Amino acid sequence: MKIAHIAPPWIAVPPKNYGGTEIVIHHLVEEQVALGHDVTLFAPGDAQASAKLVSFFPKSLIDTGVPWPAHLKAFYHYYKSVEFIKTHRFDIVHAHLSSSSDMYIFPLSVHLATPLIATIHSRFPFDRVGEWTGNADQYYLEWMRSVPLVAISKNACDDVPYFLDIVGVVHHGLPMAPFIPTMPEDFFLWLGRITADKGTHLAIQAAREAGVPLVLAGTVDKHVEEAVQYFEELIKPQIDGQQITYIGPVDMQQKTDLLRRARCLLNPIQWEEPFGMVMIEAMALGCPVISFARGSAPEIVAHRTSGFLVHDLHEMVHYIARVDELDRATVRAYAEQHFSVRAMAEKYFTIYRKVMVTSLTEPALSSSVMTPVLVRTPLKTFPVPAGETMIALDSTVQTTRKKVEVEQNMN
Repeated sequence: MKIAHIAPPWIAVPPKNYGGTEIVIHHLVEEQVALGHDVTLFAPGDAQASAKLVSFFPKSLIDTGVPWPAHLKAFYHYYKSVEFIKTHRFDIVHAHLSSSSDMYIFPLSVHLATPLIATIHSRFPFDRVGEWTGNADQYYLEWMRSVPLVAISKNACDDVPYFLDIVGVVHHGLPMAPFIPTMPEDFFLWLGRITADKGTHLAIQAAREAGVPLVLAGTVDKHVEEAVQYFEELIKPQIDGQQITYIGPVDMQQKTDLLRRARCLLNPIQWEEPFGMVMIEAMALGCPVISFARGSAPEIVAHRTSGFLVHDLHEMVHYIARVDELDRATVRAYAEQHFSVRAMAEKYFTIYRKVMVTSLTEPALSSSVMTPVLVRTPLKTFPVPAGETMIALDSTVQTTRKKVEVEQNMN
C-alpha cells in the first residue's frame, strides 16, 4: 500500500523531548515500513524516518523559534504537501490533527482525489491560543464533515462536539522491544509538558503528603506565557533538590531510563486528556501508573493490575503507599497485550481499506507541473523532476456519512 503521512510541522518526528503526536507518527510510520508498505512522510527536514521524507523547509518550526500563533509556514507546509500528493499516486493520505494550524488540511484537500483520513490527536476547539478560544472550528465543518476521522480513545470520540464522520477508535501503540524493564529505585516520577492541566503541582503535593521523593522531568513551553508563569510561580519555588527534583527536558532515551527506574509514574491530570502516551510508555517498562480517572485514563490503566485510578489527591496519596503491591511483570504484560505498535498499525490498515472501498472516485489524468522539492530516502537524496505527468484520481461525487458507533474490532 502507498501511504502518505502529513505530520504537523511544529515538532520534529520523532521529537527531541516532548511531542506525543510526533512520537506516535514515528512509531506508526516505522511499523508500516517494516510491514513492507511504501510510506512517504511529509514533515520538516529534521525528521528521522525509514520512509521517504518530503520536506519544504529544513527544521521544525518550534526549533527555529516560530511561536505557535504564527501560522504562515504551517500553511505553506500543508499547501505544498497537498499539491505534491495531487501529482503523485498514493492509495491513502493520513493527516494528523494536533494544533490549530493542522485544520488547514481540510480546505486545502477539498479537490484531493486520493482518499484522506485524519487522526484527531487533541481536543476541540482547535481555534485557541493560550487561554483564548475562538469559534473558527464551526466554519471548518464545511470541509471537515466529509473527511473520515479517527479518534485515539473512546473518551475522545464521545467528546467530539460536532456531527462528524468518526470511522474508528485506535489506541496508540509502542514497539515493545526497546522497552526493557529493570529493578526500580526509590523515587516517584512525574513526566510531561509542565502546565496546570498536566497537574505538576498536584504531583508535588501528593509526594510531599506521602513522604516520597519525586523527580520532575519535562518541558516549559517558552512560547506560552501561561506555562512560563505556572512554572515560575507554582513549581520552581517547590524544587528543593532533595525531596522534589527537577531535571529539565528529557529525550526518549532519558525518558525510558527514568521510567524503568521509577517506582511509579504519577499522573494527576486536570483535563480530559484524549490519550496519555507517557502512561503506556511507563507500563511497557513495568512502571505502574497512578492517574486521576479523567479523559482516557480509565481506558489505559487497569485498576489494581497496571496501576491505580484515583479521583482526588487524597486517594493518590493512599495508593502511593500501596504501589509495591503491583507486580511489574504483570504491568509490562498488560501493556504488551493492549498497546503494541503492531496492533495500532493493523487497526489503521483496516480503516484505510474501509475508506478506500467507500471513496467514490474514478481515475483521471492530471497535467499539473510539480515545483521541484527534495525527497529523502534513508540512504540518499534526489530531486523530483519538474513537468512530469502523473496519474491522479478525480473525485466526482462527495458523500457525507453519519457519525457511526465505533465497531468492537476497532477497540
